[in-house]
Amino acid sequence: MSAGRLNLLAIVAVIVVMVISSSVYIVNERERAVLLKFGEVVDSDVEPGLHFKLPIVNDVKRFEARLMTLDARPQRYLTAEKKGLIVDSYVKWRVADTGRYYTATGGDELEANRLLSSRADNGLRNKFGERTVREVVSGERDELMAEITKELNSIARTELGIEILDVRVKAVDLPPEVSNAVYSRMASEREREARELRSEGREAAEGIEADADRQKTIIEAEAYRTAQATRGEGDASAAQIYAEAFNLDKEFYAFYRSMSAYRSSFANKDDMLVLEPDSDFFRFLNNPSPDQ
Repeated sequence: MSAGRLNLLAIVAVIVVMVISSSVYIVNERERAVLLKFGEVVDSDVEPGLHFKLPIVNDVKRFEARLMTLDARPQRYLTAEKKGLIVDSYVKWRVADTGRYYTATGGDELEANRLLSSRADNGLRNKFGERTVREVVSGERDELMAEITKELNSIARTELGIEILDVRVKAVDLPPEVSNAVYSRMASEREREARELRSEGREAAEGIEADADRQKTIIEAEAYRTAQATRGEGDASAAQIYAEAFNLDKEFYAFYRSMSAYRSSFANKDDMLVLEPDSDFFRFLNNPSPDQ
């Protein structure tokens, strides 16, 4: 076999391999696919597995079959009372009708999220506008989410070929300007309560202090009364002892009293007394004998 023939066979083999490889495609379990013929959908739901197509004539578009999440940006909605709320939400979705999905989005997940986000925003806006703030943040939220999920699923299936499994609100907040006003009002209320508590505390402290002063005065008066009574008893006992001693030896008692008077009178050398020499004050100096 000549070299030219071998080269020709090699080229033919390569072409055959390329044709076969471009004619075979695989769809796995995690994918959904559509088969196109010159850009038109000819099979809108290709089953998972090995398939064949005509090169150049047919093309295959694959999409995620798994559950996907649209994490929407927080939006401001008005309630039935015309009060603004900032709502943060998300949507769980997946491809249900591959043909319709491809026609509506071109198979672009970003485009699908954009279209779905617009419809979810409209649904949430309408539902929040029918309810009060209390209804939105109370136990009716689950009912609200169920209604939105049902209505959005109907729209998304018809228009986008998308199944909506869940619409959920992550957070509901007041707008910044309202939040600041609420926080300021709460701070003022807390400050007022703090002032009242401090005033009550001062009043209680003053009452306790006044009661303590009263108790102190009573205790001091009682102690003074007891001390005076004890002192009186002591003075009475001393007077009684003095009286008994005086009655036992009157002359000695007079002598003792005179000696005490001399001691007190002449305690300072500069002291001077002017008395008559025969004054009774000098009786024991002139005649020291107690018998006289």
